[in-house]
Amino acid sequence: MNDILSSLLLFVIGVIAAVINVNAGGGSSLTLPALIFLGLDSATANGTNRIAILMQNVSSIYTFKKAQYEQFNLSMKLSLITLPGAIAGALVAIKISDELFNTILGLIMIAITLTMIFPASKSKKNDDTENKKITIPLFLTFVVVGFYGGFIQIGIGFMLMAILNKMMHFSLIYVNMHKVFIVFILTIPPLLIFIISENINWYWGISLGLGNALGGWWGTKHSIKKGDKFIKTVLSVAVVIMALKLMKILPF
Repeated sequence: MNDILSSLLLFVIGVIAAVINVNAGGGSSLTLPALIFLGLDSATANGTNRIAILMQNVSSIYTFKKAQYEQFNLSMKLSLITLPGAIAGALVAIKISDELFNTILGLIMIAITLTMIFPASKSKKNDDTENKKITIPLFLTFVVVGFYGGFIQIGIGFMLMAILNKMMHFSLIYVNMHKVFIVFILTIPPLLIFIISENINWYWGISLGLGNALGGWWGTKHSIKKGDKFIKTVLSVAVVIMALKLMKILPF
C-alpha cells in the first residue's frame, strides 16, 4: 500500500475512532492496530496514536466551548490530578500477560456499560454544577486513571465516563465535556516522553490526527444536539464491540 492510500485509510479510521472516543471510548482499539498494520512497532504506534488523540481533543474542546459547555476550572483541576499517574504510566511497564489483561479489561468494559445504561437512584440525581468537592477516594481514582492513560490509553474514556457520571453525577454531555479536556491534558506528558524516546511517526500521526480532528468535531456536535440518548447508544455499541474484541470473540 502506497503512502497516499495509507494516509487516506488512516484519515477515515481516525474519523470513526474519534466519534467513538468523544461519545464513549475505545477508538484507539481501531487506530493502534491500523498503525501496526502499516508497519509500525507497538511502541511507535502507541506514541504516534497520541498525536491523533491530542488533535481530536483540541477539536472537541473547541466545539464544546463554542456551544457554551465549559467548566474550565474544574476540568483543569481534575486534569492536573491525573498528571503524576500519566507520567508514571508512560515510564513503567506492567508485568501481565496480554491475554489475561484483555480478558479482565473486556469484563470491566461490560460492567461500565451496565452502570452507564441503568439510571441512577433518586438520591443521586445528575448535578451539572461546577462546585464539586474533590474527596480523597475521587483524588486517588483520578491518579490511577492517569496512570492507565499514560501506560496504554485504550479504554480510558470508558473509565472517565463511569467516574464522572457515577461518582460526580454529571449528565453525559458534561461527562464528555470534562472527559475530552482531561484526556487532552494527560496525553501531553506521555506524548513528550514518546517524542524524546523517538517513538513517533509524524507522517502517520498527522494523517490520523486530521481524521480524528474531524471526527472529534462531528461527534461533539451530535452529542450536544442529541443529548444523553445518543451518547448512551454510541457508548453501548462501542463498549460491547471492544469487550468482545478484547476477549477474542470477534475475528477482527
